[in-house]
Amino acid sequence: MGNKELVLQAADELFGKKDPAAVDRWVAADYRQHSSLAADGPQALRDLVAGLPDGFRYEGARVIADGDLVALHGTYYGFGPDPLVAFDLFRVDADGKLAEHWDALTPVVAKTASGRSQTDGQGAPRDLDRTEANRALVLEFAERVLKGADYSVLTDFISTETYLQHNAEAADGLDGFGAAAAKWGEQGKNLVYKTVHKVVAEGDLVLLQSEGEFGVPVAYWDLFRVADGKIVEHWDVIAPVPAELPHSNGLF
Repeated sequence: MGNKELVLQAADELFGKKDPAAVDRWVAADYRQHSSLAADGPQALRDLVAGLPDGFRYEGARVIADGDLVALHGTYYGFGPDPLVAFDLFRVDADGKLAEHWDALTPVVAKTASGRSQTDGQGAPRDLDRTEANRALVLEFAERVLKGADYSVLTDFISTETYLQHNAEAADGLDGFGAAAAKWGEQGKNLVYKTVHKVVAEGDLVLLQSEGEFGVPVAYWDLFRVADGKIVEHWDVIAPVPAELPHSNGLF
């Protein structure tokens, strides 16, 4: 069983069937948690699963596997009064156990600027032979544009013909992104990227986990789809960094 299949089966038993006993089958004894929802260790995850309400469910949109890292993108229903769009990232250890977990969540927005939902669009990765080229493109984009704020080279990386946007406040195309960025700036929420912590790439899908500021300290999770050497689609979650976590690992 590959890591992608392993994580999907574990997640289904934990969060689909809501089976606390699945923790014993799938979770490492030294499980490290970076979520604000639980503390380290199998017992904290067991308690979380046991406490899930009857109406809880997860609706997956896409999965990306890259070595020992597997990222899930989808929507949780039942964690609170409103559905939550989420990225979950798991590290699988050499024994085939879930060893570490990171996540970011944001409320579902019913009416978005682009008319697209925060999770719809292409599901499975394509162009698997282009994984490393696409990873390199997105990492260079992150260094020069996201971190370096050199928007003069934006069209070297993002298509001027097709740029499908799933951020709730930005319309499609570079003009849509520019209008949203200008509005955010007026609100004191400039896009500031300081560090890219992780990159998960499979085929034409590349996920970046970063930290920076958006008026307040935040974790940025950006998922890009690449076609013909240009970024053509974008999904994201921007999550405020909590002042305190139930553990000492931090969000990254």
